[in-house]
Amino acid sequence: MLRKWWEYIKAWFKSTSDAKMDPEIEIQMAIDQANKRNQDLRNQAANIVAHRTQLEAKIEKAADQVGETREMAKQAIIKAEEAKAAGDTAAVTKWTNIAQGQASKLQAAENNLTSLTSQYETSIKQADEAKAAVQANALKLQELSAKQMELLGALEQAKMQESVNAAVESMSSTMDDSMPSLEDVENKIQKRQAQAMAKAEIFDATPEGGEAELRQAMNEAQADAKLEELKAELGLSDVVEAAPEAAPEAEGESTGTAN
Repeated sequence: MLRKWWEYIKAWFKSTSDAKMDPEIEIQMAIDQANKRNQDLRNQAANIVAHRTQLEAKIEKAADQVGETREMAKQAIIKAEEAKAAGDTAAVTKWTNIAQGQASKLQAAENNLTSLTSQYETSIKQADEAKAAVQANALKLQELSAKQMELLGALEQAKMQESVNAAVESMSSTMDDSMPSLEDVENKIQKRQAQAMAKAEIFDATPEGGEAELRQAMNEAQADAKLEELKAELGLSDVVEAAPEAAPEAEGESTGTAN
């Protein structure tokens, strides 16, 4: 029972933590972790390649030692043979012992060289594999970086959309029933226009409306008379009236000429 509650608490905590965590921070955490793995892999590969380089130096030194020991063993054998030819028993024993000692060293040096050569062959393979792993991981890291840019772009778009949604929701919440809408205002204006036109129509049908219409007609007639008076003062009225009378005279002259 306690185990069940413990699993429940862990699941609840993980769910709550996932909901609270910032996606941008999670993306950066993933990139940091990938960079750390990449650096660790590079360090391991560098150690493997360095081990191969060290083996190369050891093999070269071991080969020199084998050559030197072999040459010393040969020289001891030659000295022993010369002493034997000279009948010098003590010298024969001396150089023979030296030759045997050099032969033992030679055997050990050759065994060491063989072991180092075997290790070197293995290190070559390991170094190639390590470099290939570093290259593959570098490509994967590049892909992850591109994915990071894509995710950050998507996250930024999501944030912008959330901001727009919040603004729309805020606008919707502030526009309550107590505030008039544009449709309400338009209806009020149309109602006032209709009422004004109706009042004008009713006024025209009353005696007061007829009197006002008559007064307007008289004012217009007086204005026309005043306009003609001004034209007469300017000498424009005679010109306008003379023009139609001149037309028949011109027509008569043209007829007589034709006869």
